[in-house]
Amino acid sequence: MSDGGPAVRRLADWDREHLLSLADKFGSPLYVTDLQRVRENCSRLQSAFPDAHVSYAVKAHTGRAVLEAVRETGIDAECAAAGEVERALDAGFPGDRIRYTAVNPPAADLDHVVSRWEEHPEMTVTVGAADTIDRLRGRGFDGRLCLRANPGVGAGHHEKVTTGGHAKFGIPIDRVPDIAADVRDEFDLVGVHAHAGSGISGNDLSAHRELVRRMGDLAREVGDLEFVDVGGGFGVPYRDDEPPLDLDAVADATREALGETDAQLAIEPGRYVVADAGVLLSRVNTVKETPETTVVGIDAGMTTLLRPAMYDAYHAISNLSRPDAEAVPTIVAGPVCETSDVFADGRPLARPERGDVLALGNAGAYGYEMASTYNSRPRPAEVVLDGSDARVARRRETLDDVTLLERTASETIPN
Repeated sequence: MSDGGPAVRRLADWDREHLLSLADKFGSPLYVTDLQRVRENCSRLQSAFPDAHVSYAVKAHTGRAVLEAVRETGIDAECAAAGEVERALDAGFPGDRIRYTAVNPPAADLDHVVSRWEEHPEMTVTVGAADTIDRLRGRGFDGRLCLRANPGVGAGHHEKVTTGGHAKFGIPIDRVPDIAADVRDEFDLVGVHAHAGSGISGNDLSAHRELVRRMGDLAREVGDLEFVDVGGGFGVPYRDDEPPLDLDAVADATREALGETDAQLAIEPGRYVVADAGVLLSRVNTVKETPETTVVGIDAGMTTLLRPAMYDAYHAISNLSRPDAEAVPTIVAGPVCETSDVFADGRPLARPERGDVLALGNAGAYGYEMASTYNSRPRPAEVVLDGSDARVARRRETLDDVTLLERTASETIPN
């Protein structure tokens, strides 16, 4: 097990020459994921929460190489969709290390998860609506059940990822005890769960504390539970001037707010495990001088990394090819014909030239996961690093891949 490494890995901490060689060898756009950094982040979580049950929120990065690295550290898998359950099983997680959290689950998801539960009866299913319990009952599920509460308090870096107080998520917390009493005879009720949101900062933990306090009260009221899960959402600093999250302080605040319970504390971080383990490489294809700024067109776009367009998210950017060039104000933009397809506006950047390789930092969480084929653009390749080894984990899509479903439709779907 790693000693945990530095508290945060900045873009400048990556080996510039190595990244350039990867772009030359594997092309661009290119995601690069460092598995050793994934292991270090897992180690730091285990050290800060030694008595907690730690699961990885698979949705942050579902690549098999990442999931295998997480599994090897002893951290379990928290899955938000049937496909993520399948990926966890494919990566070697046994059923007793997988939890499926159903959010308004489509019928196909429930059908698949219940079929996999029949093969792996140790799997846990978390539900956020009484209606979902009825749907599981109708499918013959009577296994390990966790109730997701809506605690009425949320936190996060953007309103679109603040889940704890939104009516979409969880059963209103005051209704959970009655539902728990109703389901005990029919299901194996093992836990209660809540999630505040994503990107929790160390500057103000008041919302996190309040959520945890309410969940501690709920666990004591319900009683006879294996665990009380307070979610993840541990933030990482995307800007160079932001300090790393004091994980030990968050752990202390969490334990204090939870109070004494017979149930084990559980957490499920995602972003914290993989964000600074990934970087996106992209090549400059256009340099356009305007009276106000320099527009730098690159071969990555919002179809490659959606977070800036979706959340106004900041990602550090550096010019790997000429880091010592004079810095000029730039707009760094992708090839999609939308104004939102911009990674930076007014950002100082070492003066770029066509063919230069840019690196975008902290791209490991929700980077490749949110990539799409909008504009009929193939998704990028991903390379994983493991010590001195570099290998393709996901090949680059081709235009043939983009149209494959249409070209094979008549072969697979009868008229």
